[in-house]
Amino acid sequence: MSWLWRRQLEAYPDTRPRLLYLAITVLATITLYYELYVVGSVSTLVLADLHMSFTFFVVILAVGNLIGAFGSLFAGLADRLGRANLVVGGLLVTGVLTAFVLPATTNRWAFGIASFGVGLVEGICLVATPALIRDFSPQVGRATAMGFWTAGPVAGSLIVAIVGSATIPAVVTDPGIWTHQYVICGIAGLVVWLIALVGLRELSPRLRDQLMVTIRDRALIEARAKGLDIEAALRHPFRQLLKADIVVSAFAVSVMLLIYYTAVGFSLIYLTTVFGFSVKNANGLGNWNWGFNVIAVLLIGVISDRFRVRKPFMVIGGIIAAVMTVVYLEQAGHHPGYYTLAVMLAVLSLGLGIAFTPWMASFTETVEARNPALTATGLAIWGWIQRVVVFASFLIIPAIVSSVTPLVTYGSTVQAYAAQYAPQLAFAQSHPAVVADAQKVPPTVLATAAAIPPTVTATAAKIPPSVLTTATTYSTQLANAVKFAPELTVIEAHPALFAQLAANPSNPTLQAQAIAAAGGGAKGASVLAAIAANKAAINGVIAVGPQLATVAPYAADLNTIAPYSAQLKTIAPYSAELTAMAPYSAQLTALSKVPPSVTAYLTAHASAVQTAAANTVGQWKTWYWICFGGIIVFLFSIPLLRGRWRTKDAKRDEEEHEAMVEAELAKLNS
Repeated sequence: MSWLWRRQLEAYPDTRPRLLYLAITVLATITLYYELYVVGSVSTLVLADLHMSFTFFVVILAVGNLIGAFGSLFAGLADRLGRANLVVGGLLVTGVLTAFVLPATTNRWAFGIASFGVGLVEGICLVATPALIRDFSPQVGRATAMGFWTAGPVAGSLIVAIVGSATIPAVVTDPGIWTHQYVICGIAGLVVWLIALVGLRELSPRLRDQLMVTIRDRALIEARAKGLDIEAALRHPFRQLLKADIVVSAFAVSVMLLIYYTAVGFSLIYLTTVFGFSVKNANGLGNWNWGFNVIAVLLIGVISDRFRVRKPFMVIGGIIAAVMTVVYLEQAGHHPGYYTLAVMLAVLSLGLGIAFTPWMASFTETVEARNPALTATGLAIWGWIQRVVVFASFLIIPAIVSSVTPLVTYGSTVQAYAAQYAPQLAFAQSHPAVVADAQKVPPTVLATAAAIPPTVTATAAKIPPSVLTTATTYSTQLANAVKFAPELTVIEAHPALFAQLAANPSNPTLQAQAIAAAGGGAKGASVLAAIAANKAAINGVIAVGPQLATVAPYAADLNTIAPYSAQLKTIAPYSAELTAMAPYSAQLTALSKVPPSVTAYLTAHASAVQTAAANTVGQWKTWYWICFGGIIVFLFSIPLLRGRWRTKDAKRDEEEHEAMVEAELAKLNS
C-alpha cells in the first residue's frame, strides 16, 4: 500500500496523465475553497443561531486567516517534503471537520475553533496546490494552468452560491438550517479526498526544481536531473526570496484582493442589510459574481499564453476592477434592481479575474527566475502575506462597519414586526401625543371608562366642569332639594312668613298662617310638620341656594349620569386624556392588541436598528473605497514582476531559450 503515500514521479509524465494530475489538483483546490467559503452562504443564519455578534464573527475569520498564514509558511517545506501528501491529508482533515464537527457545534466558541482547523489546512494547500500546478505546467502554458487553479477559489465560491440559492428556502424560519450546507460540503470534500488519495502524483525534486519554459524542455530537464544538487538549491530559501519583486508584488495583489475577500465573507451580509435582499437572492447574486469570475480566469489564461505576455492584461483587469468598484459602491443608499447589481458584479469579477490569473503566472515565473527549486517557498511567502493582510483587514472592518451587528442580530425581527403591525405602528408614530395620553391612563380607569355607556359619557361632557364640581360638592343638598321639593317651594313662596316662624316657632298665629300658605287643612299641617322635622336639611339647602341655582339648568343631565357618579368620579382625573383619546378609540384598541413582547422588543432594538440602517451605507462605502485603493496599489506594482509588455519581445525570448536548449542537449549528447 506504499503507493498511497509514495507519490513521486521520476520521469516527466506524458500529456494525458499530466492533465489528469492537473485536473485532480484543480478539483482539490475547488473543494478546499468550497469548504472554507461555505460560511458565506449562511453567515446571517450562523450569527442568529449561535448568538454571535458581527464583531465576533469577523474576529473568527481574521484569526482563521492568521492561522492560515502560518500554515502557508509551513507549506514552504513542500520544496523539501513534496506537495501531494499535504493536499491529500488536507482534504481528509477539512472533509471531517466540515461534514461532522462544524455542524455539531452549538456555540460560537466551538464553531470558531473548528473553523481555525479549516483555515490552517487551507493556508497549507494555498501553497501546495499552485506549486503542483506550476510543476506540471511549462511557462508558455502557465497562465492557462494558473487560470484553472485560480478557478478553484472562485469555483468554490460559485458552488457555495449555487448550492445555497438552490437549497436555502426563500423564507427561513429556522436559523439552524445552516448546518445542512456544511454537511453537503463536507461529504463532497470526502469524495474528492478519495479521488486524490488514489490518483494524485507529483514530480520528484530533481524534476520539479528545474525551469521548464516549454514542453520541449522535457528531455533536457530529465537529462539534468541526474546531476542536480538538490541540497544546494534549497539552502537558505527565505534569504534567497525575500526580495522586493516577490514581497512587494505579493503584498500588492493581496490588497487588490480585499474586495474579493470582502465578497467571500460579507457579500451576503452586505446585500441583505444594505439592499434588503433575501438570503436566497443574495446567494443568487453570488452566482453572477463567481460565475463570471470563473469565465474570466479561464479565458484570460488561454489568451495570455496565446499572446505570451502578462502585464498588459493585469493593467486592463485592474482598471476594469477599479472603475466597477466605484460604480458598485455608489449603489449603496439607492435601490438598484436585482439584475442591475448582477451585471455590475459580473463586470467587476471579470476585471479581477483578468488581473489575477496573469499575475499568478507572472509571480511563479518571477520566483523561478530567482530559483526554480524554491517555488513552494515563494508561494509560501505570498500565502503568508496574503493571509496577514486579510487578517488585518478583517480586524479593521468591524471598526469601520459597526452597523452590521444590530442589523443582523435584530434587523430581521424588527422588520418582521414592523410589517406585521404596520397600521398600529404607523398610528403610534403619527399620533405620539395621543399614545402618550393613553399610556398615562391606568388600565383600571380605561376599563371603567369603557363600562360607562357612551350616552352617559357624552352627557357628562356637556356639563361644565364647574357644575360637576358644584354638584359633587353639594351632592347631599341636591338630594335634599329633590326630597323636600314641596316644602322648599312653600318656603320660597313665603320667605318673610317662614323667617318670622323660624324666629317664633310657638306663635299660634304664625303657625296658622304657615298652614294656610302650605295649602291649608291637613295638607298644610303635614307640610309644616315636615318643615319642622327636617329643619336642618332644609336650611342646608336654602344656605347654598345660589350655588344650587347654577346646577339647576343641568338637572336632567345630572339625573342621567347619577347612576354612574362613582365611575365618573374614578375617571375624572383623566378626563383630558380620555377626551383626547376618544376620536381614536378604534386605533388605540388595535394598538393595545400588539403583544407586550413585540412592544418591548421594538422599544429595546428598533432605535438601534434604525440608527444602524442610517449609518450602514456610509460605513460600507468607506470600506469599499479602501478596497479601491488596494487595486490602485496593485496597478503600480505590476512593473516589478518578470515578463514582457510586448508579444514580439516575448517571442524573441522564447526563441532564444529554445536555441539554448538545443545547444545544451547537443552538448550533453556529444
